[in-house]
Amino acid sequence: MAQVLIRDGKLDRQAAADALRQFLENIVRVSGLELKVNVRPTAAEGEGSGGDAEVLADIDGKDKEILLEHGGEVLKAFEHLALRALRMEPPYNEKIHIDCGGYRALRFEELRMTARVAAERVQSSRQPFRLNPMSSRERRIVHLALKDVSGIRTESVGVGEERQVVIHPADSKPSR
Repeated sequence: MAQVLIRDGKLDRQAAADALRQFLENIVRVSGLELKVNVRPTAAEGEGSGGDAEVLADIDGKDKEILLEHGGEVLKAFEHLALRALRMEPPYNEKIHIDCGGYRALRFEELRMTARVAAERVQSSRQPFRLNPMSSRERRIVHLALKDVSGIRTESVGVGEERQVVIHPADSKPSR
């Protein structure tokens, strides 16, 4: 399937959207949950609220709370399974975003706001600030939110599920 979804090094948005829609509709049907799947390719680079997403999926309906329990663990599991089923190389995984009633979009905006507030704190205190552990996608959102902020730098530290973003004053040395 990966050969069909990637053309000339770029994600074929429509083919990826169609494959993702088919996978998600099947998993929802098999799960017996009352959910509706809406998948669409984004119009063009940088358009919409999906950031660098090229395919946006939203799962919503009567049973959406099941997807969102425990910090959205089932939603994350659906996304993990979908990315494996699409068999895309890791760099393309960031191009696919799966949400449930705007839950993750709100989470990502909260992360951006938290990152900005933490950066301001580091700028004024000149002390590093360590954010809570988060997923690779969430860490990436923080790094991107702060990439153009002067006076600070970011790095990811830790292993596995305990990996965190640390915001440092720009003139401090990286930990290695």
